[in-house]
Amino acid sequence: MIRSSLIRLTAVGVAASTLAGCALLSSPDPVQTYRFGGPAPTVSESLGSTATAIALRRVEFPEAVEGDRLLGVTGTETAYIKGARWVSPAADLYMESLENAFAGQATRVRLVGPREIVRGGRSLDIDVRAFEARYDVPGAAPTVVITARARVTTLPERNVAAERMFSVEQPASENRVSSIVEAFDVAARDLNTQIVAWTEANAR
Repeated sequence: MIRSSLIRLTAVGVAASTLAGCALLSSPDPVQTYRFGGPAPTVSESLGSTATAIALRRVEFPEAVEGDRLLGVTGTETAYIKGARWVSPAADLYMESLENAFAGQATRVRLVGPREIVRGGRSLDIDVRAFEARYDVPGAAPTVVITARARVTTLPERNVAAERMFSVEQPASENRVSSIVEAFDVAARDLNTQIVAWTEANAR
């Protein structure tokens, strides 16, 4: 009985050592971080004192893509792109990119920060509905799709003065993470340019 117990203990010890060795040797897959939207531009010098003040509310993102993972969609199937993360939550990066677009492109509208008080002004609400890389077939180069609803509302009543749906599609040059990220960047810039122009036309 003693010998049998020793054999069992030895076997357990060897198995535990083997598992411990595997745990020490294994390592998580490397993850590369990316961003979109580019650096902050030079503020437009043509923005005068008569510019319409508009409060930018927090941009809403779908739960599946508001974090730091890149979503891929093939038909009804979804999966996050392996080995890639946004350097910050996508919702934060997009908010920053939109603010930069207004700073560099707007000539008749001035965005108001969350700490500033706007009386009798307007607010801009952006609700992103889609922010994903869509594959026609598995393994093919995807198309990045960003869809968003924009609303200009009056303050403090919150009546809708103008509303529009925007949708941008940007094909990736190939099915590589770097190419997909570049497509996200181009699509976000395109969307922001459209939103800035539309807001200036409807904010007064």
